[in-house]
Amino acid sequence: MEGIASIVPLFLIFGIMYFLLIRPQQKKLKEHAAMVSALRRGDQVITQGGIVGKVTAVREAEKELEVEIAAGVKVRVIQSTIATVINKTEPAK
Repeated sequence: MEGIASIVPLFLIFGIMYFLLIRPQQKKLKEHAAMVSALRRGDQVITQGGIVGKVTAVREAEKELEVEIAAGVKVRVIQSTIATVINKTEPAK
């Protein structure tokens, strides 16, 4: 009886940690992956480095984006480094 009583708090702590820390982080990662996979030309984005730009090309094979940060200035960015999408463009008809 004493052995079971001493193990129960450990399971409770693990359960609380799972619901407060692990599960929300997994949800956030899924949402980020969905956002990155939905990126397309014309979207305005912010990178994790704080650079704001407009997506001019999406290269699925290399998982890269070409982002225009100023008139005529384009940089290649890894898709997973996109932090936020500011403005989403409408899909082409």
